[in-house]
Amino acid sequence: MESTYLSDPKYRAFLSSVEKAVKTFETTSEWADLISCLTKLNKVLQTSMQFVFLPKKVTITKRLAQCLHPALPSGVHIKALETYDLILNRIGTNGLAQDLFLFTSGLFPLLAHASIAVKPSLLDLYETHFVELGKELIPCLRGFVLALLPGLEEGSELFERRDLLSHQKLKIKYKKIKIFKFKI
Repeated sequence: MESTYLSDPKYRAFLSSVEKAVKTFETTSEWADLISCLTKLNKVLQTSMQFVFLPKKVTITKRLAQCLHPALPSGVHIKALETYDLILNRIGTNGLAQDLFLFTSGLFPLLAHASIAVKPSLLDLYETHFVELGKELIPCLRGFVLALLPGLEEGSELFERRDLLSHQKLKIKYKKIKIFKFKI
Protein backbone atom coordinates (compact mmCIF):
# COMPACT_ATOMS: atom_id res chain seq x y z
CA MET A 1 0.00 0.00 0.00
CA GLU A 2 2.88 2.32 0.74
CA SER A 3 4.14 2.01 -2.82
CA THR A 4 1.01 3.76 -4.11
CA TYR A 5 1.91 6.83 -2.04
CA LEU A 6 5.63 6.96 -2.88
CA SER A 7 5.07 9.02 -6.01
CA ASP A 8 3.39 11.76 -3.96
CA PRO A 9 5.96 14.37 -2.81
CA LYS A 10 3.84 15.23 0.25
CA TYR A 11 3.90 11.60 1.32
CA ARG A 12 7.66 11.36 0.81
CA ALA A 13 8.09 14.44 3.03
CA PHE A 14 5.79 12.86 5.60
CA LEU A 15 7.76 9.60 5.43
CA SER A 16 11.01 11.48 5.94
CA SER A 17 9.57 13.31 8.94
CA VAL A 18 8.36 10.04 10.47
CA GLU A 19 11.80 8.46 9.98
CA LYS A 20 13.46 11.43 11.69
CA ALA A 21 11.00 11.31 14.59
CA VAL A 22 11.50 7.57 15.05
CA LYS A 23 15.28 7.98 14.85
CA THR A 24 15.21 10.34 17.87
CA PHE A 25 14.25 7.37 20.06
CA GLU A 26 17.72 5.89 19.48
CA THR A 27 19.44 8.75 21.29
CA THR A 28 17.34 8.79 24.45
CA SER A 29 19.16 8.43 27.74
CA GLU A 30 16.39 9.09 30.28
CA TRP A 31 12.62 8.95 30.49
CA ALA A 32 12.15 12.68 29.88
CA ASP A 33 13.75 12.21 26.47
CA LEU A 34 11.07 9.63 25.64
CA ILE A 35 8.30 12.15 26.28
CA SER A 36 10.06 14.57 23.96
CA CYS A 37 10.37 11.90 21.27
CA LEU A 38 6.70 10.96 21.61
CA THR A 39 5.72 14.63 21.34
CA LYS A 40 7.74 14.97 18.12
CA LEU A 41 6.18 11.82 16.71
CA ASN A 42 2.69 13.08 17.61
CA LYS A 43 3.31 16.38 15.83
CA VAL A 44 4.52 14.60 12.71
CA LEU A 45 1.53 12.25 12.72
CA GLN A 46 -0.90 15.13 13.15
CA THR A 47 0.52 17.13 10.24
CA SER A 48 -0.42 14.67 7.49
CA MET A 49 -3.72 13.16 8.52
CA GLN A 50 -4.75 12.77 4.87
CA PHE A 51 -2.55 9.66 4.65
CA VAL A 52 -4.35 6.76 6.27
CA PHE A 53 -1.35 4.50 5.86
CA LEU A 54 1.17 4.56 8.72
CA PRO A 55 4.76 4.36 7.47
CA LYS A 56 7.37 2.52 9.55
CA LYS A 57 4.58 0.93 11.57
CA VAL A 58 6.69 -1.94 12.87
CA THR A 59 9.36 0.41 14.17
CA ILE A 60 6.80 2.84 15.58
CA THR A 61 4.85 0.14 17.42
CA LYS A 62 8.09 -1.33 18.75
CA ARG A 63 9.10 2.07 20.15
CA LEU A 64 5.64 2.62 21.62
CA ALA A 65 5.75 -0.79 23.30
CA GLN A 66 9.14 0.11 24.76
CA CYS A 67 7.63 3.33 26.14
CA LEU A 68 5.14 1.18 28.09
CA HIS A 69 7.89 -0.63 30.02
CA PRO A 70 6.93 -1.06 33.69
CA ALA A 71 10.07 0.72 34.94
CA LEU A 72 9.12 3.96 33.19
CA PRO A 73 6.99 6.61 34.93
CA SER A 74 3.31 7.08 34.23
CA GLY A 75 3.95 10.30 32.27
CA VAL A 76 5.71 8.31 29.57
CA HIS A 77 2.90 5.73 29.56
CA ILE A 78 0.24 8.42 29.19
CA LYS A 79 2.10 10.10 26.34
CA ALA A 80 2.56 6.72 24.61
CA LEU A 81 -1.18 6.02 24.97
CA GLU A 82 -1.90 9.41 23.38
CA THR A 83 0.28 8.36 20.46
CA TYR A 84 -1.48 4.99 20.21
CA ASP A 85 -4.83 6.79 20.17
CA LEU A 86 -3.66 9.17 17.47
CA ILE A 87 -2.41 6.28 15.33
CA LEU A 88 -5.50 4.12 15.88
CA ASN A 89 -7.77 7.02 14.95
CA ARG A 90 -5.67 7.50 11.83
CA ILE A 91 -5.71 3.89 10.63
CA GLY A 92 -9.27 3.10 11.74
CA THR A 93 -10.72 -0.26 12.63
CA ASN A 94 -9.70 -1.84 9.31
CA GLY A 95 -6.07 -0.86 9.82
CA LEU A 96 -6.11 -2.05 13.43
CA ALA A 97 -7.69 -5.37 12.43
CA GLN A 98 -5.01 -5.86 9.80
CA ASP A 99 -2.11 -5.05 12.18
CA LEU A 100 -3.61 -6.27 15.44
CA PHE A 101 -0.47 -8.16 16.41
CA LEU A 102 1.64 -4.99 16.22
CA PHE A 103 -0.53 -2.94 18.56
CA THR A 104 -1.46 -5.60 21.10
CA SER A 105 2.11 -6.52 22.01
CA GLY A 106 2.63 -3.22 23.79
CA LEU A 107 -0.86 -2.48 25.05
CA PHE A 108 -2.08 -5.77 26.47
CA PRO A 109 0.60 -6.21 29.18
CA LEU A 110 0.19 -2.62 30.45
CA LEU A 111 -2.81 -2.93 32.77
CA ALA A 112 -1.01 -5.32 35.11
CA HIS A 113 1.52 -2.65 36.11
CA ALA A 114 -0.22 0.59 35.13
CA SER A 115 -0.58 3.37 37.67
CA ILE A 116 -3.95 4.76 38.66
CA ALA A 117 -3.33 7.75 36.37
CA VAL A 118 -2.75 5.51 33.34
CA LYS A 119 -5.62 3.05 33.74
CA PRO A 120 -8.45 5.36 32.58
CA SER A 121 -6.59 6.25 29.37
CA LEU A 122 -5.83 2.60 28.70
CA LEU A 123 -9.43 1.53 29.32
CA ASP A 124 -10.67 4.30 27.03
CA LEU A 125 -8.31 3.05 24.34
CA TYR A 126 -9.57 -0.53 24.77
CA GLU A 127 -13.21 0.58 24.61
CA THR A 128 -12.78 3.02 21.75
CA HIS A 129 -10.63 0.91 19.45
CA PHE A 130 -10.47 -2.75 20.45
CA VAL A 131 -14.02 -3.53 21.54
CA GLU A 132 -15.28 -1.77 18.43
CA LEU A 133 -13.43 -4.28 16.24
CA GLY A 134 -16.22 -6.76 16.73
CA LYS A 135 -15.41 -10.13 15.22
CA GLU A 136 -12.06 -8.83 14.01
CA LEU A 137 -10.87 -9.02 17.65
CA ILE A 138 -11.33 -12.79 17.76
CA PRO A 139 -7.68 -13.65 16.87
CA CYS A 140 -6.54 -11.88 20.04
CA LEU A 141 -9.67 -12.10 22.17
CA ARG A 142 -8.06 -14.44 24.68
CA GLY A 143 -5.14 -12.06 25.04
CA PHE A 144 -7.57 -9.16 25.43
CA VAL A 145 -9.47 -10.92 28.19
CA LEU A 146 -6.21 -11.90 29.91
CA ALA A 147 -5.02 -8.29 29.62
CA LEU A 148 -8.13 -7.13 31.47
CA LEU A 149 -7.96 -9.71 34.27
CA PRO A 150 -5.41 -7.81 36.43
CA GLY A 151 -7.92 -4.99 36.76
CA LEU A 152 -10.82 -7.11 37.91
CA GLU A 153 -10.19 -6.79 41.62
CA GLU A 154 -13.21 -5.43 43.42
CA GLY A 155 -13.04 -1.70 43.98
CA SER A 156 -10.81 -1.03 40.99
CA GLU A 157 -11.94 1.23 38.17
CA LEU A 158 -11.99 -1.67 35.73
CA PHE A 159 -14.28 -3.62 38.03
CA GLU A 160 -16.70 -0.71 37.94
CA ARG A 161 -16.37 -0.56 34.15
CA ARG A 162 -16.89 -4.31 33.84
CA ASP A 163 -19.54 -3.84 31.18
CA LEU A 164 -16.54 -3.49 28.89
CA LEU A 165 -16.15 -7.25 29.19
CA SER A 166 -19.41 -8.87 29.98
CA HIS A 167 -22.77 -7.22 29.83
CA GLN A 168 -23.42 -5.10 26.78
CA LYS A 169 -20.47 -4.69 24.47
CA LEU A 170 -18.56 -7.95 24.17
CA LYS A 171 -21.57 -10.14 24.83
CA ILE A 172 -23.50 -8.54 21.98
CA LYS A 173 -20.55 -8.50 19.60
CA TYR A 174 -19.45 -12.09 20.28
CA LYS A 175 -22.75 -13.87 20.83
CA LYS A 176 -22.47 -17.65 20.59
CA ILE A 177 -18.71 -17.66 20.14
CA LYS A 178 -17.03 -20.30 22.28
CA ILE A 179 -14.12 -18.93 24.24
CA PHE A 180 -12.49 -20.62 27.20
CA LYS A 181 -15.07 -23.41 26.76
CA PHE A 182 -18.05 -21.28 27.69
CA LYS A 183 -20.39 -19.08 25.75
CA ILE A 184 -20.42 -15.35 26.22
